Amino acid sequence: MTFASLGLSDALARAVAELGYDEPTPVQRAAIPVVLRGGDVLASAKTGSGKTAAFLLPLLEALRARPGGAVRPVRAFILVPTRELAAQIVDSLQRYGRHLKKPLKTCLAVGGVSANPQMLALRGGADVVVATPGRALDLVDQNALRLGAVETLVLDEADRLFSLGFADELNRLLALLPARRQNLLFSATFPPAVRTFAERLLHEPTRIDVDDGELPSSDLILQRAIQVDAPRRTMLLRQLLETHAWSHVLTFVASRYAADHVALKLNRAGIPATSLHGDLSQGARTQALADFKAKRVRVLVATDVAARGLDIAGLPAVVNYDLPRSTVDYVHRIGRTGRAGDPGVAISFVSADTEAHFRLIEKRNHLSVAREQVAGFEPTLTAVSAAPPLDANGGVKGRRKSKKDKLREAAAAVPPPKRKP
Repeated sequence: MTFASLGLSDALARAVAELGYDEPTPVQRAAIPVVLRGGDVLASAKTGSGKTAAFLLPLLEALRARPGGAVRPVRAFILVPTRELAAQIVDSLQRYGRHLKKPLKTCLAVGGVSANPQMLALRGGADVVVATPGRALDLVDQNALRLGAVETLVLDEADRLFSLGFADELNRLLALLPARRQNLLFSATFPPAVRTFAERLLHEPTRIDVDDGELPSSDLILQRAIQVDAPRRTMLLRQLLETHAWSHVLTFVASRYAADHVALKLNRAGIPATSLHGDLSQGARTQALADFKAKRVRVLVATDVAARGLDIAGLPAVVNYDLPRSTVDYVHRIGRTGRAGDPGVAISFVSADTEAHFRLIEKRNHLSVAREQVAGFEPTLTAVSAAPPLDANGGVKGRRKSKKDKLREAAAAVPPPKRKP
């Protein structure tokens, strides 16, 4: 099967061929024809499976076939949870549409930077707006963004949108959209609460489950769990960097402070590193990601702001310096490697205090990862001798509802605006 056989024009098929897309992935084969027909889609597919192209390519095809005039009402509205993902989608739109005879106007609307350039860019409208919810509402309030002519709404990484507490913003934006529209929800995972919300929002959707959102192929990602005492994790990370010939490594930590602290210690040891987290300005976040992709720094130490949707070409390794609080986020973190057919390794540091939580991650994701020890870094405590880790409110870590779990439930409990007949 080819992209052309799915109904895409020669211009789009040529662009994806130049990008090295030999043939459509399963999610693309399932979604592209449905989107071209104008149907609603609820798609769950494992990370790195080509979800972005699955909705962008048919959107571009539909917009290409009906070009806008001098004044362009927004026809496609794409909402995402993070600024980095929004910028990446705009970049993908430009690359996929490079051979279109009449270029489409695309606008990026994200926070962390001045709204004035985005307001200027929206003068005369746009064919596609890619936005984070908060900035989209800001532009609506400034009368710079009008959504009354939107034909297609896309929620990318939909579960993350809900889990980050965007329910109120989403409902306000949905109320501004036409009742008759196409709705596309794409994500690597759809927890039951989010599925319930989505099913109330969508109209007779085509449900696409590719591997049911399970982990990336074990053939591409080697998963390792190394036992180590928590205070020695940075030294172990340095040892692994010295031992392996990784060109660049994405390292996940639990907090913004930890991101800055670990990056600082690596730099002091002569290992080029930078941090990425929500406290940085948008300019600093963009620069950190650009430096990492260009391999000007070897290690990017990030919070989960980098766990969703980001495509870092040829990333050989991911390290969970801190385990993710949510078992679902483990899927997204390690999915930054092992993409586009390239193998990768995902290493998790497991201490006596986090052993119980890693077992929960294994259980929820149907995994069994052998524990390893590195010579010179053998832990002085073991899970057998350590008491089960307690959270601040009592109870074993991983068994109580997390803040994210509570946010997801609250979001699912808020009904979307009723669709007009």
